[in-house]
Amino acid sequence: MKNNEIDYKKLGTELKEGKLIIYPTDTVYGVGGVITNEETIKDIYKAKDRSFSSPLIALVSSADKIEDIAFINEKNREKIEKLIREFWPGGLTIILESKNIVPPIMISNGKTVGVRMPNHETALKIIESAGGILPTTSANISGEATPRSYEELDEEFKKRVDIIVDGGKCPIGTASTIIDMSSENIKILREGAISQEKIEMIIGKI
Repeated sequence: MKNNEIDYKKLGTELKEGKLIIYPTDTVYGVGGVITNEETIKDIYKAKDRSFSSPLIALVSSADKIEDIAFINEKNREKIEKLIREFWPGGLTIILESKNIVPPIMISNGKTVGVRMPNHETALKIIESAGGILPTTSANISGEATPRSYEELDEEFKKRVDIIVDGGKCPIGTASTIIDMSSENIKILREGAISQEKIEMIIGKI
């Protein structure tokens, strides 16, 4: 379905029932499902042929949702708030210590979770319809190219989900930058849409 054809109330019901969705974000197309259903999260991994050792991230509809799923390290709180003010919504994923609401399977039985608020109106409405938090990863079979537009979605992968939203091209088209702020030892795990230099301009040298 196209962006303008979405019935968000109906979509929210379907997601809460455990259906998988392919949808556009600002960075790349994502595949997601509700955080409250462990089987749904397993289905995301199965659809991607992905190892359970690779965690999913949680896309949120607002910064207020962060502390529903993660603890903010008090020593980093000021820096985290600065990054959110500067780069959210946008292409920055922040790794934080996870709360019990996050199913262990989603984070490879680890203690941290990546959180991001995308800068994409349709994505935010979809996430909101699912309850404001939507575990997500790129919408491709593991090892294949990450789709930056609807046309780049793999036909085989499309058959493995229940709902597909055609939002055309993703505005950024590059995966998010991932920064680990779960401890005092801040580090960038992946440089993507936002450069380390831009981040250091906001919070100082990493």
